[in-house]
Amino acid sequence: MTGKLAVVFGGSGFIGRNVVRELAKRGWRVRAAVRRPHHAQFLRPMGAVGQVQLFQANVRHRPSIERAVKGADAVINLVGILHQEGAQSFSRVQAHGAAAIAVAAAKEGVEAIVHVSAIGADEASDSLYARTKGEAERAFREAAPGATIMRPSVVFGPEDQFFNKFATLMSMAPPFLPLPLLIGGGEAKFQPVYVDDVADAICAALDDPKARGATYELGGPRVYTFRELLDFTLAETHQRRILAPVPFAVAPVMGFFGECVGALPFFAPPITRDQIKLMKRDNIVGEGARTIGDLGITPKTVEAIVPAYLARFRKYGQFAERMA
Repeated sequence: MTGKLAVVFGGSGFIGRNVVRELAKRGWRVRAAVRRPHHAQFLRPMGAVGQVQLFQANVRHRPSIERAVKGADAVINLVGILHQEGAQSFSRVQAHGAAAIAVAAAKEGVEAIVHVSAIGADEASDSLYARTKGEAERAFREAAPGATIMRPSVVFGPEDQFFNKFATLMSMAPPFLPLPLLIGGGEAKFQPVYVDDVADAICAALDDPKARGATYELGGPRVYTFRELLDFTLAETHQRRILAPVPFAVAPVMGFFGECVGALPFFAPPITRDQIKLMKRDNIVGEGARTIGDLGITPKTVEAIVPAYLARFRKYGQFAERMA
């Protein structure tokens, strides 16, 4: 082990657990700052005995953040939410929480800082998700100018909330019932990036002085329309479904009903009005942006990774023959 300490806020999340694993593999000591350490015990075996420490911290509670970054050589902020729930609002978590982490890391004198944002982060956006992501970027630029900002497109992997979500919706719907999933005609563009590649990019940035103060947009090797991704999901799960287009003019109604479902206990909203706003804009790497390739990483394709974990949605499992 290198002896260096990396503090990972949101270490138990989808991206976070992959970052913790990669950091441990590279010899870092890891302090996973999470709200509920008793739910994150699965992180401990990702390193040698004692290499991964669980630390209770809440980005809505500034003193816990300050305690978490004590003695850190690197700080990584991965905290983010896809929908609001109770006290977990976009403003409190993604804007104010990120600002508190930036100030605490700078005060502690940490130089290696990575903040994970999102493609489309913009303080002027009509989407609250994108707007608070933009506010978080500004907070890091002001408090910690040397921070590296990562903006991934849709992140995929075995525990993702993209391919798995749509495969679940498709498997639950009757075959004869058209699925209203093609929001805006399904023409929005995405550039999905593999979660392990995102973790590699974050770890590479910690060791690269040229990454300090830079912004990277992380995308995979291919751009797809939303329709193409849904068709791919249908093909890999061996399902036949009619995908119905939903004009943007009526899509907010669907988002409202999705939020009503999310208000029920133990249910996440399948889609929200704020997410529909995001679908009006392409989610791809911008022209001239620094990319994952600039960090020495060749991203993996959707076709190489996704079929393995979508196999569980097939009626007869991974060895089922593809439908004609």
